[in-house]
Formats: sequence, structure tokens, C-alpha cells
Amino acid sequence: MTTPSPQAQAAPLVDLQRLFVAIRRRKRFWLATALLGLIAGAVLAVVLPAPPTAVAKVIVVHQDDSPTDSGTLMRTDVAVLQTTQIAEAALKKLGSTDSPEDFMKNYAGLGLTNNVLQITVKAKSGEEAVARAQALAETFIADHVKRSQAAAAAQSQAILDQRKNAQDELSKVEQQIVEEEGKGRQASQPALENLYSRRAALTAQISDFTSRAQQAGIGSPQVAAGTQVVDAARLLPKAFLKTTATNAGIGFALGLALGLALVAVGAVSRDKPVLRREISTHLGASVIAQLPSKPRGPARLWRRSRAVAERQRVATTLVRLIKQDPREVSLLELGAPNVAAALGLDVAGELAAEGAASVLDDLPGEDVRKLAQETQSDVSVVGAGDPPGKPEERRVGVGTVSPGTAWTDLTHLGKETVLVVKAGHANTLWLHTVARQLADQEIPIIGVVLVDPDPRDKSDGTLWDGLHTALRGRGRPAAPAPAEREDHLEELVARVAERVVTEQPTRRFTPVRPVLPPALATPRPPAAPLPPPGGVSVPDHLNAPTKKFAPVKAQKRPTPFKRDHAEPSHKGELNADLEPEKSAEVS
Repeated sequence: MTTPSPQAQAAPLVDLQRLFVAIRRRKRFWLATALLGLIAGAVLAVVLPAPPTAVAKVIVVHQDDSPTDSGTLMRTDVAVLQTTQIAEAALKKLGSTDSPEDFMKNYAGLGLTNNVLQITVKAKSGEEAVARAQALAETFIADHVKRSQAAAAAQSQAILDQRKNAQDELSKVEQQIVEEEGKGRQASQPALENLYSRRAALTAQISDFTSRAQQAGIGSPQVAAGTQVVDAARLLPKAFLKTTATNAGIGFALGLALGLALVAVGAVSRDKPVLRREISTHLGASVIAQLPSKPRGPARLWRRSRAVAERQRVATTLVRLIKQDPREVSLLELGAPNVAAALGLDVAGELAAEGAASVLDDLPGEDVRKLAQETQSDVSVVGAGDPPGKPEERRVGVGTVSPGTAWTDLTHLGKETVLVVKAGHANTLWLHTVARQLADQEIPIIGVVLVDPDPRDKSDGTLWDGLHTALRGRGRPAAPAPAEREDHLEELVARVAERVVTEQPTRRFTPVRPVLPPALATPRPPAAPLPPPGGVSVPDHLNAPTKKFAPVKAQKRPTPFKRDHAEPSHKGELNADLEPEKSAEVS
């Protein structure tokens, strides 16, 4: 099972690298929205100044206050302040006819501590704001004290009700005691004792209820005395610079967030490739060079010469590779007509140094002709309808593959093309359309010149297939054509045949046999000699018969301790081998 290539794998739903690159490339947009928000906030502070504002502080004493309170009682007071009852009472005190709902929109409460409440009121004028803040503070204090007293009165009434119940029960107990005492000696002593103890308990309970009712009737004097205005209503000074800076900061933050959101959504929805690897994959051609876009603003002063030098360097590279092939090469732009026009003039200018060269301007706005007039270039610029030039003249066609292009007219610009593509200009669908249409017209893309690339793009834009169309394949020696290969083969066969005819015939020789002495030779019947090949005679000793010899028996080697007494000589062994008959007689 083969592993799919990275291009064939499914692309992620959200490519973070592409998203970050798109946000960085569109920094002018979101910086413009942030600046617009900053200006809008500052203008808003000038055009719509803050209304006069008055502030009053009230200390609020709670009957059930405790050091462990987490601010619940103060939040309750703030909620009570934001009710129509308090707003209506304050308006009645002021004699205003405004609705309580509208008045509630113009004031707010804030708990500074567990017992300090700040009341902020906005109005059309400073005097009205101060009056409303003071009335609102007094109304709240009155309502708070009233609620505290009502609670105390309700508690006192509850105690009095319990005392009345105890008194009724005490009357019944005393009546029972009188009845028991009227019986005289017949009265039960334990029953009287129980009645006496019950009367004493009820009497003590009634006394306690009476004291508690008196205390509850008094109410909570500390609440009424402690709840008061500690900071009278006063008008806040108008801080124009602070208000303007605050509004401008808020506008800047909102504009920046809005700009970043729009850029991120656009990068995901529009799907316009920016990275080199994406553009090369969608077009099916390698990125052979990249050029910066036209400088904007003050950057033109110090970046113009650098941009021109980089464009001339790319033009030199293209010329070095284009002039090796007699076929015409065109420059087709996609989002960068000015760069393509300048690059076409540079390429034609370098080709003109070695012969006649011209530029075929097929751009909709005739950018090449206009640029040649502005720069007073010596390169000849012709139109799409002009007659063809001399056969030896090299023409560099400059056209476009933008939407609305007549695809069938691109063949007259060149048999091959170099695409000049601006990064982030076209979406993926249009890049696929360009590659498909050029393939249908049999115009191979030999490379892509990327304009305005991302400076932090570290991706590789080289495709390692299609060497026959890539510019890097032009430096390799071209393979011979089929006709040339056939001619070369025929020539080689003819040379081999000529050598075979001119060479001498091969002569056969008898194999050489070893020469043996007569004593070792074995008698053999004579054989018919071979005919001498080529008229060459063979010596007689080569036709001598082969002699047979008796096999040599292995000699028994003497023991080591007898070697000195009877050691056979090598000469004797050799003589025994050479004279087998004598050796047999001796044995």
C-alpha cells in the first residue's frame, strides 16, 4: 500500500499558518480600522460630550450588619435604589413630571464598602443633576429608615400578641386556683402546687414579653441616626482630556478587534493562497523567483533601486535559460501587470544585446508600451495585431491570465510561459482554472515568479516532478532525437562491417603439449597428423606419442630416532622414480 503524497492529503479545515500569514499581510486593513476607531472615539467625545454628573455618598447602617458580611446587604440596597418606588418618590419631592423609568436610566448606585453607597446622577444641567442626586439620597435614607421602623413595629406587635396570649392563659390558671381553694380540705394538694408553678411561669413570661415589646417599640435608633448623607451632592468636574482618551482607547480596541475578525473570516472564506508551496501545488509549477511589490509611500525613496536590482537579477536568470531554447517564451501575469511589463522589458533588453528582440504587448492596459515610453526604453514594443518581425528576431510576449482572458489567443505569445503571480490575489479555484486552460492549450508552465511574497514564508515552492518543463531541466544535455539515434546506429553498424572485411582471417593452431624425455615416454601408436592450417608446418616433437609410466608407490618414512642412521637421499628417490624397472627388481 502506497502512502499518498502531501499534496494528495486532505487539507485541514483551518490552516493556522495561512491564517497568521493572511492577518500579517492585511495589517494595513486592521491597523486602518483600529485608527478609524481611535478617531471615532475622540470625535465622539468632542461632538457628544458627557452630560453634567453629580455624585452623593450615603452611609447606610444595617440592623443585621456583621463583620463577616460579604456585601450582600449593600447589593440589596443598590437593588432597592434601582426601583420605580424610589425614583417616583424622588421625582415627587422634586416636583418633576418625568417618568420613573426614564429617571432610572440617568442614575446608578455603587457600593464602595459594606456601608457606603455612592449615587451618581446625570442631568441636562449641573444644578438639576445636584438637586436630583440630593433628592435621591434623601429619599433612599427615608425609605431605609421607614423599612427599619416598620420591621421594629411588626416585631413589637408580635411580642404584644404573645403577651396577650400569656395573660389569657394566666387568667385561666388563677380561676382554676380559686376553684381548688374553694373546695377546702377536699382540694388536691399536688394539683394546687402545679397551678401555682404554672402561674409563676406565666407571670415571668408576661413580664419578659412586656420588656421586649417596649424595646421593640423603641425601634432601631442606631439605624435612623447612622443612616445619613456623608458627602452632599456635588457636581463632578469635566475632565475633557480624560474622557477623550478613554473614548479613543475604547474606539481603538473595538476597531482593532473588528479589523482582525474581518481579516480572519476573509482569509478562511475566500481561500486565497499566499504560501509558495500552496501556489506551486495549485499551478503545478515550481516557484523559480520572487519579486517584491511596488513600494508605497515614503518607501519609494530608498527601496526603488533595490526593487530594480532584484527585477534585473530575475530577468538575467530567465534570459540565461530562455536563450538555450529556440521556442518563444511568454510572460503571463496574474494580479501584477506592472511587474510583468517591467520584467518583459528587462528580458527583451538583455536578449537585444545578442540579436534582434522585441516585446509583444498583449496586456489590456498596454502597460508595456506605457512603461517603455516613461522609461524611454530602446526595446521595440509591438502590439498583438502588428505583423510578425524577422525570423531571427526573438519576441517576448507579455499577456494576462486574469478573468476574461481569451485562452485560445495565448499560443501566439509563446509556446512556453512563465507566470508572474501576485501572492494572495487569486483564489484556489482560479489557479486551478489557469493551470487547466494552459494545459489544454499545450502551453507548459516552466516556472512561476511570485510577486509580493510573505517575508516570513519558509515553505518550499519547488515541485520535484515534471523535469521536462521545469527550468532546472534545461541545464541538462538534451537527449538525441529518434532520427539522430537511428543515423548514429547505422553509422556504427557500417563501421563494424568495414572492420570485419579489412581484418585477416583467423588462423587455427594445434594445442601445445608438454615435452617429456624418452625414458618417461610411453609407446603409443602413431596418429595421423593434422593438416597444417594455412600452410604452416607442425614440428615432429609435437606429434610424439604419449608414454605410460608405472604408478609411484609411497615410501615409508623412517622413525625420528633412526633418521641419522638410514636417511634416504632424495637423489635415490628420484632415480627410483625414473627407473621403475630397476626398482621392481630390487624389491
